[in-house]
Amino acid sequence: MKKINQGRLLLGAVVGGVAWGVWSWVVNAVLFSSDLRQAQDANLLLQSPRYPFFLPLWFLLLILLTYVLTWFYTGMREVFLPGPKTALAVGILGGFAIAFPLSFAVAAWVPLDRLVPLAWLVDLWVGAILAAFLAAWLYREG
Repeated sequence: MKKINQGRLLLGAVVGGVAWGVWSWVVNAVLFSSDLRQAQDANLLLQSPRYPFFLPLWFLLLILLTYVLTWFYTGMREVFLPGPKTALAVGILGGFAIAFPLSFAVAAWVPLDRLVPLAWLVDLWVGAILAAFLAAWLYREG
């Protein structure tokens, strides 16, 4: 078993996490902003986050999730070979595990328009794929 290059793992996690953060902003502030605003106006979502430090922690969380996905990729490359197919598989499967269960539960139980959990699903699933792909592209064996 090869040793993981921790420096490249961290570099990939930061770059992929930042890209995921930009994607998250595009989804929530541009693509679905009117749907989220409507939910806020209907008092189904708060007007501002409960925690004033939500955004910095959200972006840190995306970097940490990218670290986990990149770590999985480093192990999967031994089994499925390094490259874009393996990175894509890690992003798709990891993104599904990150995004789908909670989005499905919100769509089923929270009285929001179903576009809101769909937005969050798109945010997390596509973001995970993008982040895993970028992180894997930057990763090199030590």
